[in-house]
Amino acid sequence: MFEHAKWIGWQPPGADGPAEFGEGAPLLRGRFVLDKQPVRGSLAVCGLGLGEYYINGQSATTDVLTTPYSQYDKTVYYSVYDVSALLRRGENVFAAMLGNGMYNDIAATWDFEKAPWRHHPKLLMQLDITFSDGTCRTVVSDTSFVWADGPITFNHARCGEHFDARLEPNGWTTLPFDDSGWQHVAVCRAPGGLLQEANMPPIRVTQTLPAKKIGDSLYDLGQNISGWVQITTRGPAGQEIILTYAERLGADGSIDADNINRFNHTAPHQDRYILRGGKTERWHPRFAYHGFRYVEVTGAPAKFSLEGMVVHTDLPIIGEFSCGCDMLNRIHSATRWSTLCNFHGIPTDCPHREQNGWTGDACLSAEQSLMNYDMNASYQKWLADIRDAQRPSGQIPGIVPTGGWGYDWGSGPAWDAALILIPHYVYQYTGDMTAIWQCWQSMQRYMDFIASMAEDDIVCFGLGDWCAPKETDVCDTAVTDTAYYYVFAKTMAACAALLGEDAAPYASLAEQIRSKFRARFLRDGVIDNGGQTATACGIYQGLYDPDECPAAAKRLAELVRDNGYHIDCGILGAKYIFSALAEYGYDDVLYRMVTNPTYPSYAHWINSGMTTLCEDWGMENSLLHHMYSEVELWFYRYLAGIRPAKPGFSEVIIQPHFLPDVGWVKARHRDIVVKWDADKLTIQTPVPAVLRMDGREEDLAPGSYIFPR
Repeated sequence: MFEHAKWIGWQPPGADGPAEFGEGAPLLRGRFVLDKQPVRGSLAVCGLGLGEYYINGQSATTDVLTTPYSQYDKTVYYSVYDVSALLRRGENVFAAMLGNGMYNDIAATWDFEKAPWRHHPKLLMQLDITFSDGTCRTVVSDTSFVWADGPITFNHARCGEHFDARLEPNGWTTLPFDDSGWQHVAVCRAPGGLLQEANMPPIRVTQTLPAKKIGDSLYDLGQNISGWVQITTRGPAGQEIILTYAERLGADGSIDADNINRFNHTAPHQDRYILRGGKTERWHPRFAYHGFRYVEVTGAPAKFSLEGMVVHTDLPIIGEFSCGCDMLNRIHSATRWSTLCNFHGIPTDCPHREQNGWTGDACLSAEQSLMNYDMNASYQKWLADIRDAQRPSGQIPGIVPTGGWGYDWGSGPAWDAALILIPHYVYQYTGDMTAIWQCWQSMQRYMDFIASMAEDDIVCFGLGDWCAPKETDVCDTAVTDTAYYYVFAKTMAACAALLGEDAAPYASLAEQIRSKFRARFLRDGVIDNGGQTATACGIYQGLYDPDECPAAAKRLAELVRDNGYHIDCGILGAKYIFSALAEYGYDDVLYRMVTNPTYPSYAHWINSGMTTLCEDWGMENSLLHHMYSEVELWFYRYLAGIRPAKPGFSEVIIQPHFLPDVGWVKARHRDIVVKWDADKLTIQTPVPAVLRMDGREEDLAPGSYIFPR
């Protein structure tokens, strides 16, 4: 692929020097003549950072925000599209508009402006054409292409896009069009990474939401989303419309974007549109997306409307959950929105302030994501990004991709866990070992790195129980770090056995770490400070002996009760506490904790108007995070009782936890369906199942069943 194609691009001032590489989005055109009737056309294309592509005036894609974001100096992804219906006999034109994306970050954010790959936008294209007589022809990007400045005068992945419709050449994607005044492109340096075809779901506009006008210039979508707004308007040429995005309103009812504008960006989260004038105009940004619920509009003409466009990786849905408790249903909805709106080629922390692939956030939410969506291909791609970012020592950064930031702050075992645990999660939930064998050598290097950081098998570096509701009595980071070190060794032993490698050294290491952990942190059945996170960690991570767990779980339940049925955990404890309590019969405690209407709790978020999960219990920071999403796994695994008995759900355990306050539950994972109410339990399973109910076990063959309660 791309044997004769050239990387081509514009030549803005300073393109080959240290100056900024441009804020605009160039237009490119390449004409070609087909002297026979084409019947098939396959377009392979990579536009860096982002691209929109047209053939004969028609869009060549159904996705948006292409190309996939990666460690561009290690791996560059191209996309392939069937464009057979767009080609014709005679003269044809391929046209492209190129945005900066994360390839050319023009703001000082997390060192991406210093990234080793950073350069001006560029294009690589190959169009393979088959004719009706069976012959073929290839059209490639080369110096016959021409370029011109376009109507986008500023574009930044986070900060937004400025579009001057007066500057857009009419018909520039079509024929006939006079491009004689355009300049020829130049061959430019490749980004450095190996080219690879993208094989994960693309980013798409998945739905459109109506906007309610709640003030003279303020609109509310009713839902916090990732994406942008599309405006429809008519007004005089040169009138500028400013769209300012925010997740919340201030006490006076005005827009409050402080929580997403706190970092050093070049501009606030805004889009700007200057009217061409005359006819009705419809527009939305191409090369930026936002996280928002509210939009403030400045400068709108009398004829103006807008709608919200939801944009994220189009992950296939494989799970559904509903129940008789409205609050749990609203938390489920908030979790789903938070998960989807934080996947844009990579799993991000938030879709506004950072758009960073924080490893800890992604790992903590991976299991519930795998229950809800087909994540396999998307995780394989992101795990490849992690491998690309890994240093020779085995160290990985806290954000992936990275331009160099995050190795010495923002990581640590609980974050680095993504490299070890997500491949194993994928295997457990899908039965596919691909991610394990692809990551195995990187996992081994990481184990060497973490061993180098250990002292007497105790580990303490990086971040711990992040965003706990209290600043006092926070779990010692050495507890959670060393617990992860133990789990890593156990997981490595399991993966080694799957790959036919020697598992004994990792199994021995695991027992050694566990022994040192217990000697260091366990006293009279209490771990560390005896708080919720430390106790839940000991149960969930297997650091209590089996006969110690019931007493520890009872103590954990008492901690929650004594705290007024409030959670007292940061993001790590919030991962552990659901399984730690549910496994020992304390779902009633969890239910009261989750639905507690006062701070800190999930229900407090919802009662405060949140439609997505937040970054912190006090709702001071991002209002669209997914790192507290383990509650969703509780819905599936315990309330519905669906969990894999064998990898890939080739055999399933069904063990519902019946809660009277919930009333009824209906859940699906792929073709496994469980429903229960006060009268009966209904099961539909295409695979062998083990039913655990009322203290008994029953083997079920594939089929449908009804059991009275």
